[in-house]
Amino acid sequence: FKLIFFVLVDGWSLIASSLVQSFGTG
Repeated sequence: FKLIFFVLVDGWSLIASSLVQSFGTG
C-alpha cells in the first residue's frame, strides 16, 4: 500500500514540476 502511495506522490510531483515549467516558459 505504501508503494502505491509513494508512486502517486511521485507522479503528482512530476506533473506539478512539468506544469510549473510550462507556465514558466509560456
